[in-house]
Amino acid sequence: MRPAPQIFSRYELDSAYDEMFDLANRPRPQYRPLHDRLTGMPEDIWKTRQEQADLMFLNQGITFTVYSSNEGTEKIFPYDLLPRIITASEWGELERGLEQRIIALNLFLADIYHDGKILKDGIVPREMVESCPHYRTEMKGVKVPNGVYVSVTGTDLIRMPDGKFAVLEDNLRVPSGVSYMLTNRQVMKHVFPLLFSSYDVRPIDHYGQELLAALKSLSPDGVTDPTVALLTPGVYNSAYFEHTFLARQMGVSLVEGRDLVVYNQRVYRRTTNGLQRLDVIYRRIDDDFLDPKTFRADSVLGVPGLFEAYVAGNVALANAPGTGVADDKAIYAYVPQIIKYYLDQDPILQNVETHILAEEKPREMVLKNLDKMVVKAVGESGGYGMLIGPHATQEQRQEFAAKIMENPRNYIAQPTINLSRAPCFIDGGVEGRHVDLRPYILYGDKVRIIPGGLTRVALRKGSLVVNSSQGGGSKDTWVLY
Repeated sequence: MRPAPQIFSRYELDSAYDEMFDLANRPRPQYRPLHDRLTGMPEDIWKTRQEQADLMFLNQGITFTVYSSNEGTEKIFPYDLLPRIITASEWGELERGLEQRIIALNLFLADIYHDGKILKDGIVPREMVESCPHYRTEMKGVKVPNGVYVSVTGTDLIRMPDGKFAVLEDNLRVPSGVSYMLTNRQVMKHVFPLLFSSYDVRPIDHYGQELLAALKSLSPDGVTDPTVALLTPGVYNSAYFEHTFLARQMGVSLVEGRDLVVYNQRVYRRTTNGLQRLDVIYRRIDDDFLDPKTFRADSVLGVPGLFEAYVAGNVALANAPGTGVADDKAIYAYVPQIIKYYLDQDPILQNVETHILAEEKPREMVLKNLDKMVVKAVGESGGYGMLIGPHATQEQRQEFAAKIMENPRNYIAQPTINLSRAPCFIDGGVEGRHVDLRPYILYGDKVRIIPGGLTRVALRKGSLVVNSSQGGGSKDTWVLY
């Protein structure tokens, strides 16, 4: 089945949910104005606008780093002109589901690092938690500001073939990508101002101030005007553009470990006018490298004594150390039970069916059906450590089977899901490409969810991998009033 007219001549519909067209080839109501604009505008105008958008990304230095690339590490973030549109009713359900999920995950983290009731009750296996590489025994008994372990979350959602959204994974450690969400909107408003103004789109440009408010709410007791800084590993980090972008958005200092010093269990920033005390640090450094006195002794990125100052309650860290245990892909399988246990509610957003390969029966079933499964390493991100069975060779599947048998705790498996497809401007025409959605949730004194998120696109035809490091791109996400 192919939608018409000519600009859509290469557009194919199949079993995947299509964001723009329904099963009868008709544009969905929210996409009808965009569809009419596409069919009425000459192709060369779309090409010109794409060139303008690419130039804006280049001039603003909107890049990401691919460490394994042979073509140079810095790449312009691929951007697609056509927005992904979400209705108000759809967004309302996503908001409720995301808020429920982040509250439950924070309660889970508070529990496992204190009383461990959920482990004693056998809802989540103790061995599963304590064998997680991101479980930090150093956090046991530590009081965290407001009881909030996770202040910034990027939750990956997919739309299933039946049109319902489901959670693919939670990103709780150092979630990235929000700068691309914000710059996508800036570029869209510049390149297609009339198209944008023809829709009633909810704004997202207040994200920086909402993030700052959430961070300030975590400040130590007695601090009325907290000083906030963003801690970056430095210019060679793949997300350094985002670190500088967010620091500017919030109006706070961007610091590296070498800029900070701990004295009497308090953290200070070195300045030309002397030492300035810091109260809240939004850290974009993994746990291992935060403090060489507590974690990796060879780290040159962190701050000696930082964790001691944190435990003493003299500085807040967002996100808290040890939060990574809750975005382990094996723990993810238990989130519906976690929600039920702490909130006595059924999950609003469903998980994707997930098989724990540390368990014998699921492992045997998956090994027999690798050609139908997606297998993921529990601690990897960015599309690394993953096998997409239907797209893999027999040799690749055999290699992964050996890895699973060697270390089954390190892997989970999910059925291959046909992600929903959204219209993209490809080589002068419009074609469908698979997409996911990463909304950003902020948690401090309350839960704040920015209306939209980063829609990531698998730009390679037929690909299900949306990560930029694996050939993916992104597009603006419009949530309508």
